[in-house]
Amino acid sequence: MASAHAVNATTPTDGALRYLALGDSYTIGEAIAAADRWPMQLAARLRASGVDLGDPDVIAQTGWTTDELDAAITARSPGPHAFVSLLVGVNDQYRGGALDAYRQRFAALLERAIALAGGRADRVLVLAIPDWGVTPFGDASGRDATTIAGELDAFNAAARTLCDARGVAFVDIAPDYREHAREPAMLADDGLHPSGAMHARWADAAFPVARRLLAHG
Repeated sequence: MASAHAVNATTPTDGALRYLALGDSYTIGEAIAAADRWPMQLAARLRASGVDLGDPDVIAQTGWTTDELDAAITARSPGPHAFVSLLVGVNDQYRGGALDAYRQRFAALLERAIALAGGRADRVLVLAIPDWGVTPFGDASGRDATTIAGELDAFNAAARTLCDARGVAFVDIAPDYREHAREPAMLADDGLHPSGAMHARWADAAFPVARRLLAHG
């Protein structure tokens, strides 16, 4: 049973469980309304299913790499949360970062996410990195789509392996994103970032996993 201190630390005064969403543009919802971000949609779905989860506290910014997210967490010094999500790495790949460097930084971030979930790996959820190479922006970038896909697959495989080793849930949204990302309804106006409709698909994919994680005290 959790101590009274632990319960208070992860529950705000309105009684809802605290949720922390960590990431980059895919978490902050670049080019879409705040209400359409997948963490916001996920929290709403969970509440509708009977899980009293508050709207997410968000530490995310467009363009952030793993090390920039790590620095932002240090600067913010967030307290414990009942649930933590993590989606980061696309900018490491976009900037030409090496797989080994990403693996090390992601491993450190995963440990921070677990610590921010009160030390509970079973209260952390990681989403795979979507493939920006399949978007109109990717087409116009002049970079090879096959190379982008291969590098992101390697990043995601490394993240999944680390999650499996620590008992953290990993939700692979990458295949569905590749299948649907070119559909106009799934793109924001910038031709790169996902629309609210795509964020809804991510929330749908994350929902059953998050509900299972939050079903246990």
